[in-house]
Amino acid sequence: MKNITVIGAGTMGNGIVHVFAQSGYSVSLFDLNADAIARGIATIGKNMDRQIAKGALSEVDKTKALGNIATYTEMAPAVANADLVIEAASERVEIKLDIFRKLDEMTKPSCILATNTSSISITKIAAATKRADKVIGMHFMNPVPVMKLVEIIRGYSTSDEVTNTIVAMSQGLGKVPVECNDYPGFVANRILMPMINEACIALFEGVAGVEEIDTIMKLGMAHPMGPLQLADFIGLDVCLSILNVLHDGFGNPKYAPCPLLVNMVMAGKLGAKSGEGFYDYSEGPKSAKVSAQFKK
Repeated sequence: MKNITVIGAGTMGNGIVHVFAQSGYSVSLFDLNADAIARGIATIGKNMDRQIAKGALSEVDKTKALGNIATYTEMAPAVANADLVIEAASERVEIKLDIFRKLDEMTKPSCILATNTSSISITKIAAATKRADKVIGMHFMNPVPVMKLVEIIRGYSTSDEVTNTIVAMSQGLGKVPVECNDYPGFVANRILMPMINEACIALFEGVAGVEEIDTIMKLGMAHPMGPLQLADFIGLDVCLSILNVLHDGFGNPKYAPCPLLVNMVMAGKLGAKSGEGFYDYSEGPKSAKVSAQFKK
């Protein structure tokens, strides 16, 4: 496979484009929003500059990689020649189902359709197509150019051939693919999101403050980032969406989202991307301080 199309120019989408373009693939980036594409390409350039500063990439390699990327605001031409399409749109099931119905119609029959979903059923997504054997989960971790893991999720009908192809491709990108089965949240978020939710509940119930909770988890559990700040960087809306998938999928009240998290999302406090969540990012991500509403 030589031609890759990525659907969505956001944080995950531009990161996926980055690693494929740097590995020599011809990559088409599609997003309906031209400004989002411009921001995505700018982010790729900045991240490559960081690699250059660390001696991990040369200017020549950067130029070559950026030259491997084409951008589109219309889906049909973006996917016409694709051997693999990776969807990295919003974590909302109705959006993904609509995209996969269109992809099934617009792509060649041999094209593999992958989704970067972090929790939604691959089997459900595949059912929106007539090629369920060629639909697979390819869940990259954020930031994509840095993180090694790719969670590979087989739907009910995903073929061995497609799975083996995606595993080998992931290895070729320098990633570590790990297979798991298609149940809500898969492995990564089935374990991570209840931890984040419990941190929200501890804050909500007044057990401890934002900094105290995060410091205890960092120093006591050797986590590089506390769960509340991690939630901010994932996006509180994304965390809420995943918890809702877990809650709906298992019907177990232990996955019910914390009321504080629900209210923050409704108020537009989504974390780093909105400028405020549990922390205030008005002065930049590296100078985050606890949001005023959580200060003692």
